[in-house]
Amino acid sequence: MKKIVTILAIVSFTLVSSSCKNEKTLQGYLVESQNKAGFIKFDIPTSFLQLKNEDASEDIKATLKSIRKINIIALPVNSNNKEAYETEKNLLKAILKDESYRVLMSMKNKGIHVNLYYTGNADAIDEIIAFGYNEEIGVGVARLLGDKMNPAAITQLMENLKLDGDQLNLEQFSALFEGK
Repeated sequence: MKKIVTILAIVSFTLVSSSCKNEKTLQGYLVESQNKAGFIKFDIPTSFLQLKNEDASEDIKATLKSIRKINIIALPVNSNNKEAYETEKNLLKAILKDESYRVLMSMKNKGIHVNLYYTGNADAIDEIIAFGYNEEIGVGVARLLGDKMNPAAITQLMENLKLDGDQLNLEQFSALFEGK
């Protein structure tokens, strides 16, 4: 009886310790980075997203309603934080190598690297992630959370969005361009 209890304890301990990963997640990164010096973080409320025309199709309206949250965090680069820029860029690259993030698109233009990822199924996306970096501008990640978003419908939605400048605090963006 004592051996059975010991074996069960060992098996339980092994299962518990192996299920706890020390790997960083994008959510964990966003939470940790919001309090780091030099980072700019802002959340865009979904109420900020409005359609140009109320006569938009029901599919487009449904897609807009499927978006739950938009988070953006960035580290503008300057002469004092080149090391932090490299560290954060490499950390984000490592996080996004996880197999749960699928590459949607990658591009490079004028020294700016941008990669788009998604989670979920190709026809029912739960999350879209834009990760970009440039040695002169900095590094950043934007995350759009939704519920079973259709990629084609997201593209149509982007074409039909009206940005309401009254609800946007542009001062949050100004720090990106300081010293440039």
